Amino acid sequence: MRILLPALAVLMTTTASAALAQQVPAPILTTPEAKDVWTRAQPQVARVTHVGLDLTADFAKKTMRGTATLDVLAARNAREVILDIDDLVIASVTNAAGKPLPYTVGQDDPELGQALTIQLNGAKRIVVRYETRPGATALQWLPPQLTAGKAKPYLFSQGQPINNRSWIPTQDSPGIRQTWDAKITVPTDFVAVMSGERLDGAKGQPAGKGMHSFRFRMDKPVPPYLIAMAVGDLAFKATGPRSGVWAEPRQLDAAAYEVGDVEKMIDAAEALYGPYRWGRYDMLVLPPSFPFGGMENPTLTFLTPTIITGDRSNTDVVAHELAHSWSGNLVTNATWSDNWLNEGFTTYFENRIMEAVYGAERAAMYADLDWDGLQSDIKDAGGPHAPTTRLHGEPSATFGQLDYFKGSTFLRTVEHAVGRPRFDAYLRSYFDRHAFQPQTTAGFLADLRANLIKGDQALEAKLELDRWAYQPGLPENAVHVQSATLAQVDAKLAAVKAGGPVSAVQPQGWSTQQWMRFLNGLPRQQTPARLKELDETLGLSKSNNAYVRSAWAELAIANRYEPALPSIQAFVNSVGRGLLIRPIYEGLMKQGDWGQPIARRFFAEARGTYHPATAGGVERIITPK
Repeated sequence: MRILLPALAVLMTTTASAALAQQVPAPILTTPEAKDVWTRAQPQVARVTHVGLDLTADFAKKTMRGTATLDVLAARNAREVILDIDDLVIASVTNAAGKPLPYTVGQDDPELGQALTIQLNGAKRIVVRYETRPGATALQWLPPQLTAGKAKPYLFSQGQPINNRSWIPTQDSPGIRQTWDAKITVPTDFVAVMSGERLDGAKGQPAGKGMHSFRFRMDKPVPPYLIAMAVGDLAFKATGPRSGVWAEPRQLDAAAYEVGDVEKMIDAAEALYGPYRWGRYDMLVLPPSFPFGGMENPTLTFLTPTIITGDRSNTDVVAHELAHSWSGNLVTNATWSDNWLNEGFTTYFENRIMEAVYGAERAAMYADLDWDGLQSDIKDAGGPHAPTTRLHGEPSATFGQLDYFKGSTFLRTVEHAVGRPRFDAYLRSYFDRHAFQPQTTAGFLADLRANLIKGDQALEAKLELDRWAYQPGLPENAVHVQSATLAQVDAKLAAVKAGGPVSAVQPQGWSTQQWMRFLNGLPRQQTPARLKELDETLGLSKSNNAYVRSAWAELAIANRYEPALPSIQAFVNSVGRGLLIRPIYEGLMKQGDWGQPIARRFFAEARGTYHPATAGGVERIITPK
């Protein structure tokens, strides 16, 4: 059930088109399961509908300073609006005419930051003048030596899930969608990019001595975590009529080659689930400290450089972030308790894009590896009865990548039960019905029952929807896609497990997925002689593939194989992607007196190269409660 503020009730329906979504605010869900415990906002009383940023990047002080102008839609007789902030320095709050508005900053919470409560006094637009702190959790200020060019510093933001409150005072909840615009002022030898329409071209506009400004606009309501920005020595190369890649000049050609199939992916995605509604699809390849494989910021996907291996075997990351343009960006989980509505849908959709562009067998490889990850996560979570194996649960509590793996397996199971044509038609209509709106697990299941199951009791019983969504473990009806290519790898793996020579593996031409199946399938206990044979024969310590290096590090650490430590040390100092480095620190910590000092030494050296969110996560690993 969706309840709107009274002023909007006659203007907005739950099936708003994309055009209408640009004219009036997106709805707020008010059902109990849509309550977001990670925000102090009370959007049913007063909610932000638009954010206007005017900020200057100060690389010397490592701060952003300026103003945020917020449009507020308030219920009748509402006296205040509550925003989320995290350690911002608030200089003033005024109405649009410059008249001061009373405000208070609430008590700090280590996880949620503070509440900024502003007395409206009738204002419909408020202006917050502020400055960020050097340690803002969303912002990473990189010194030149941590960039590809080694000559200029670099700044980027990472907002998901609730980090943007450390540089933007707003209602930082995925269920409170907002349009936005921005002017970002930077030194003249830097380029600013953002996750919205670019208004000033590549050179910007003069903004005083030694400075210039770039303007951006997002006229579609998005969850605030998708407001993203980067500043650096950046160049652009087109990859198609509506796509291109930004990167440091030294990385640009390799990056453009690696993502060169993106136009085919956009075409495939549209053929599956409807039009791409965001205009351009550009990408930004960041320095190695970027904490994720990719981030689905609208119009400008952020990508890790670890996907650049020269063989396009990791373009599933691009397909994944592109798929988020429908699942996540277009239809968004209302709270972080339902993150699987983003990641599970997107992992399923990603696989369909990969199948359309590269064929069924390549897609089967990815699905088969995801099944491996699903089994591993369930085991590591404590088994099939562990509460953290539920899809809907406490925010951020789902174990490992179960949001991705269990969520996509759920959808694949529904597809198998009803047939692909019928399921594709349903998903396309689902994205249309809920475009530019938040969603909950309960809302999705209700929609599935109304528009796909349609009272078919036999189908309802066969699918076990509530068990998939709300219960731990993996239902027996789960569909496992198996890959013939990985079966061939399994045969070579079996020969090695039986004591055969590593030289017989012959991995020339292997994709990342084949490497992962082989390395992760090796028994965790190995002799030093066998580890030496593996390393020297397969070139594991010297591999240019970050996925291979990470998997090899896990195996070496499990056996306390010290000859691998220099390679591992170099790796954690050069890669900041959490998926690849967290298992290394976790493995070292499990090795007690041998591994724990090594983990702390490596982290002390590498911490300055990690995004604040990654550094905090690793610190929690090496400093257990």
